[in-house]
Amino acid sequence: MIRTKTLLIAAALGTLATTAWAQAAAPAPWVLSPDMGYGYGKDGKTFSYKMGTSNAGLLLKGARKVPKGTLFFIGQNGQLYMRTAPYLDGDGTFMFGPDQ
Repeated sequence: MIRTKTLLIAAALGTLATTAWAQAAAPAPWVLSPDMGYGYGKDGKTFSYKMGTSNAGLLLKGARKVPKGTLFFIGQNGQLYMRTAPYLDGDGTFMFGPDQ
């Protein structure tokens, strides 16, 4: 019985490790929805809101478009940063990857 549990736990951990490695291999797009608002609070936490359309004009009044080629990341200090290109090498790989 103990041996079976041990094997099941090892298999589950192996699956998690394999899945995490496979996900790290290619960048995944964010799934953003037009009816949702995404925020980064003063406390450093992220959140999302379901949005309505009745006050969309007021929301857009103080908004700016994010330029194409913008990278968002969390620094070692926990602060959210953004950087515009370049952040890709000539062959399209991420120039700040783990093997750099």
